[in-house]
Amino acid sequence: MRRTDPYEIYNSCKCSGKAVQKALEVLRRSGHAALAMRTDYCEQLKQIHDDLGIERVRFHGIFSDDMHTYDTMATVMPMPGSEQVPFYENSFRLPGLVYDNVLKAGMKPFVELSFMPSQMAKRPTRGTFYWKPNIAPPKDEAQWQAHIQKFIRFLLNRYGKEEVESWFFEVWNEPDLKTPFFDGTQEEYFRLYEITVRAIKEVDDKLKVGGPATSNSKWVAAFVQHCKEHSLPVDFITTHQVCGGTPISEMCNQSEEDHNQTTEEIQQEYQVDMAQLFAGLKPEDGLLPMFRRVMPENTETADLNRDLLRDAALQVRQQAKGLPVYYTEWNACATFGAPGNDTRKIAAYDVRAALCAEDALEGSSVWCFSDIFEELHPFPEEFHGGFGMMSQHGIPKPVYHALRLLNQAGDKRLELPGALDGEVSVAAFRDAADTQLTVLATKQNLHHFAGQSIPATPVEIEVELDAKPQSVQLCRIDEEHGNPLKCWQAMGEPEDMTPVQVQQVIEESAVDYAPAPYEYADGKLTVKTELVTNDLAFIRIVKVHPIDAPRFA
Repeated sequence: MRRTDPYEIYNSCKCSGKAVQKALEVLRRSGHAALAMRTDYCEQLKQIHDDLGIERVRFHGIFSDDMHTYDTMATVMPMPGSEQVPFYENSFRLPGLVYDNVLKAGMKPFVELSFMPSQMAKRPTRGTFYWKPNIAPPKDEAQWQAHIQKFIRFLLNRYGKEEVESWFFEVWNEPDLKTPFFDGTQEEYFRLYEITVRAIKEVDDKLKVGGPATSNSKWVAAFVQHCKEHSLPVDFITTHQVCGGTPISEMCNQSEEDHNQTTEEIQQEYQVDMAQLFAGLKPEDGLLPMFRRVMPENTETADLNRDLLRDAALQVRQQAKGLPVYYTEWNACATFGAPGNDTRKIAAYDVRAALCAEDALEGSSVWCFSDIFEELHPFPEEFHGGFGMMSQHGIPKPVYHALRLLNQAGDKRLELPGALDGEVSVAAFRDAADTQLTVLATKQNLHHFAGQSIPATPVEIEVELDAKPQSVQLCRIDEEHGNPLKCWQAMGEPEDMTPVQVQQVIEESAVDYAPAPYEYADGKLTVKTELVTNDLAFIRIVKVHPIDAPRFA
């Protein structure tokens, strides 16, 4: 289709059900489990449930040492000889506080069973997060089984059988990545899954358990085959996908040969000349510019693979052999601190990618919902390129606005064949009463983000109506609308924002519908607008009943 061609909505397509709830965020990826005991975090959790319709949340590290699920004298009082004291204690009090807060927010847990209590670990290997989780397999399988079963019984006793049977249990996180997440082989992970799922099913065989929770859609076929050969229960498939070429995604593309390297060998490969890397920077510059030297983000100047999530999801769906598929982590960018994470570039990419992949998935989770995300460092800059849809103080980013508008768009997504394939992508939704039609249009060249001069593309939306609508409204996310980064920069980029400053940015970057000019003649409604790269436009047509389902021409 030529750039200047109009996008027409006519009368001949069917609806695809609760599309918004299915593809755009049945679940949401979070950070460290301990964050759910923070008041500010819980407030944001409640907000994303209410505004975006998010149903589930997933955490790392529910069994890490700081959650105190398995303590010995060596962890309580680490002094010479403490390892020899025959003392241990299972306590799930802190995980209980985490899940209490999840349920209070109106959500349900998607339980990631990780990482290993250090006193139960086969090796002392630590992951890369600041809270240093142990990422080794268990040294005693029977001990791990007992731990899992005590945990499950705790949940059943605390929340009731009916409630816990509505949760999902995912075994580990990205076991294909040796250095950050699993100091073991594929075979060791498959064994870990086996003893874990059998332990859970012995307590309650109705609990839903799955895996392999790998990065970049790996291991799925092998995992499904292993479960079949060993008669292992598996209720769903989970995996992750990074859609841009970044230092992190390159690490995620480890081969099985890479995975069999020792941790020391992998770390040696990533060593750099720090003095040369940081030449010209001063200590007072802070950690952010230094971090960006170490982890440069090349998707700021290069195109993303716009169809990678869809293509990967379709492949995984085939490999899953009929099992439900969940992408429990995915995003356009996997580099923490990348400037584009705070711009509408992520909003435009993520919305389109999720819609394209929806038919292959039962649910997906953009990584992640908040910049309260302390796997690395709590940068003082309000907009530091964090992964979240919201800043540390709860300021909505463009992707948040986009998903909120989609959640409000309607219960039914209308099928428009080919409408997502062009430079300008189009999707349409209607409410249950068929009295409101919402059309999303977004333009992607992908490599551009905020503050660049980009030619605009004229866009026309045409809808056949039997009568003039009650109202036509337009809401835009662009350089001037829904852009908190620009507001913060105009404020002088304060690091320690006051409540007044936070509220000012929220108000200045808020988006909402406003009356839009339109033409109505001969039973046809026409709305004209224009889009530059990574802009999003939502057009809401109210009181359009009766209207046939539209098609894209």
